[in-house]
Amino acid sequence: MKSLFLTGTALAGLALGATSALAAGSASVPGKAEVLTNYANIAEAKYQDSLATAKTLQAAVAALIATPSAEALTAARQAWLAARVPYQQSEVFRFGNAVVDDWEGKVNAWPLDEGLIDYVDTSYGGPSDENALAALNVIANPTFELSGKTIDTSAITPELLSDTLHEADGVEANVATGYHAIEFLLGGQDLNGTDHGAGTRAWTDYAAGDLCTNTNCGRRGAYLQAATDLLVSDLEWMAAQWGETGQGRTTLLSNESAGISAMLTGMGSLSYGEQAGERMRLGLMLNDPEEEHDCFSDNTHNSHYYDGLGVQNVYLGEYVRINGALISGASLSDLVTAADPALDTEMRLKLAMTMQALGRIKSTAEAGFSYDQMLEQGNAAGEALVMGGVNGLVDQTQSIERVVKLLNLDGLEFEGSDSLDNPSAVFE
Repeated sequence: MKSLFLTGTALAGLALGATSALAAGSASVPGKAEVLTNYANIAEAKYQDSLATAKTLQAAVAALIATPSAEALTAARQAWLAARVPYQQSEVFRFGNAVVDDWEGKVNAWPLDEGLIDYVDTSYGGPSDENALAALNVIANPTFELSGKTIDTSAITPELLSDTLHEADGVEANVATGYHAIEFLLGGQDLNGTDHGAGTRAWTDYAAGDLCTNTNCGRRGAYLQAATDLLVSDLEWMAAQWGETGQGRTTLLSNESAGISAMLTGMGSLSYGEQAGERMRLGLMLNDPEEEHDCFSDNTHNSHYYDGLGVQNVYLGEYVRINGALISGASLSDLVTAADPALDTEMRLKLAMTMQALGRIKSTAEAGFSYDQMLEQGNAAGEALVMGGVNGLVDQTQSIERVVKLLNLDGLEFEGSDSLDNPSAVFE
């Protein structure tokens, strides 16, 4: 190995009940083409919903820039949080679908050296051997040097962010675009460590004249607008890839076995290496809130929950859209039930138990015990919550591997993580 909230008990009941109903029914087993078509339909819907919520965010950002106020900043932050719900459920399309995996870094790359973008606290430090641009603060600098060339940033445009700044100097931590750059510009640094609290950027960072705090308010607004506009255009492109003639859909449907492999690769790699490992276990091992996925907004509990829900969506072949409409159809569950009903019951139960564990993290954080507090060294309650999610994800991956074998897809590999596969390497 390299809101829509149900309790785990309810999910487990649905898992077992649905399996029994299918086993007792007389409906014929769907073909792989039907399963893949439903998967593509769900992908298209999730990216359409991600686009719609990003456009709402875009409007909120425009309102903040036009008429800065505390209320406008709060509205933009709330729009950002809402935009994460459908997008996180789409991450399961990574790993197995090259069109998504090659693109994803533009919209959801993390962690980032936020000093590249804007002012940071003095404790942040400066340039390092790993990243000479770690504290560039492009908002404060209309020019800078990159690879011996002078870069003109007097106009902050989507093209500047995507073509010049993003991963500048080949450094992955130079994240200049996507959800997390926007999150930082709306929230500011979270300087609370493993104490409760998110970023506290003031609305006056976007104010004009004497009300402007931390200087360069106009350029800060220009960066925020450019990053949001770029996010919208990137999501427009990806939604189109899953339309009737889009590359994502046509590639998927062109080879049924490869398509089913892509579905399971996404499920296994997100469950194991990405979420259980890099996003959860690693941060707990390091007791480092900087390893939070949504560290500026303290929204990590939701990101983990909706990532997990995305995996469950794929297996069950269903997705509840932001307008409440249900997309449902032929699924991996149908294929597994036809060959091994007991394994389908196992898979559904494992997914339900993982959602129960992630739901505990979510509800506990919403009650005031935030995710960064859970990462504190020696916090037994926090460790138990996070490890409950990790263990559920690892356990369900083992069942996903059994599904792979059942469907004769040998050779398929999942992403791994040193935090799970070689823990001692984390501290080397």
